[in-house]
Amino acid sequence: MSEQPGRPRRRTIFGISILFLAGAAFGILFWGGFNWTVEATNSEGFCISCHEMRDNVYEEYTDSIHYYNGSGVRAICTDCHVPKEWLPKMIRKVRASNEVYHWLTGTINTREKFEAKRLELASNVWRTMKSTDSRECRNCHDEFSMDFGAQETRSADRHEEGFDDDGVTCIDCHRGIAHELPEGAKDAYDAIALEHGN
Repeated sequence: MSEQPGRPRRRTIFGISILFLAGAAFGILFWGGFNWTVEATNSEGFCISCHEMRDNVYEEYTDSIHYYNGSGVRAICTDCHVPKEWLPKMIRKVRASNEVYHWLTGTINTREKFEAKRLELASNVWRTMKSTDSRECRNCHDEFSMDFGAQETRSADRHEEGFDDDGVTCIDCHRGIAHELPEGAKDAYDAIALEHGN
């Protein structure tokens, strides 16, 4: 029985179409699964699923203005600690693997161990915030949306001065807004500011 001239070409086109559809389906499933995982790890529940965070910094945060306030707007862990933009968010997620390593090895699994590393951990966050011009703060706190007339005079004056000075950023004045400052915080932050030329 002889093949008709157009049959091998039709089979090739059909095979390529099936491969393309399978690849597209795999890509959609992979991307969907990847994004689901990223968003799941951005939840407050995930952040406080280990007792090191739940029993230490989360308890402090629940007493802060970011947790309970007159406006009823609550910032969760990732609002302050994970960038919104995709590439910086992925870089932060990779760096967070170091935190998972310390969790697995138990370097901060007791209050005493956590407190012993608190200054180092806080300094890492401050250093990042200083280098990004407090990017995560600015996701919610936009200088052009601030009503300086509704602020206390001292706060309004300081904010206006800060916004006019290129080297000043939110974390310069607002360390400890959600978490207790560790012993030695001022000296540690002064060193970070010097690293950045302030």
